Amino acid sequence: MSLSARYRKSVSFLRKLDADWEKLIAHVGPCRHDPKAAREPYEALVRAIGYQQLTAKAGDAIIARLKALYPKTKFPAPDDILAADFDELRSCGFSASKIATIKAIAEGSLSGLVPSRAIAVTMSDEDLISRIVTIKGVGRWTVEMLLMYSLERMDILPVDDFGVREGYRALKSLKVQPRPKELREIGKAWAPHRTVASWYLWRMPRERGNVLN
Repeated sequence: MSLSARYRKSVSFLRKLDADWEKLIAHVGPCRHDPKAAREPYEALVRAIGYQQLTAKAGDAIIARLKALYPKTKFPAPDDILAADFDELRSCGFSASKIATIKAIAEGSLSGLVPSRAIAVTMSDEDLISRIVTIKGVGRWTVEMLLMYSLERMDILPVDDFGVREGYRALKSLKVQPRPKELREIGKAWAPHRTVASWYLWRMPRERGNVLN
């Protein structure tokens, strides 16, 4: 099944919300959200930390350098991360705080705190979030990226994400972004398609100009 066919129901639902959503979807085109379902939660979390507060290009570079340290594996194992020298990880582009976090994720994977994919798929969104955010340095946003991109959950709205809030601000021509609590309430109307809604908000032109007017 193609990506556009996979999300056709969600796109149809969102398009009918109002004229703003209809114009945004017409401008962006079919949803091409592309989760990486084969990844274990451990890998997805380490990757999410690498990308945290960075552009996609910068995050790509950090993860590429990390993988280059371990050319014989597709992705470094938890033991590799724990054994890695601080300066090695720093040379990849990880900050000191991110190094501490990915090492804590590796420890959590070995202890079972970070569940395997087989266990994670049986857990609810909130159970996974409440369990994994106990790792120092891992916040709700990081686990939401795991839910969206590794576990393929279809109703995730990362309200703490700047791009999502800014996308909604631009969509509705607001002077300021909605606060996370406000957007969570607004987003209830988008259920159970909030992952696809987030994907479109990330692609909302920041200046409406003549695009959506």
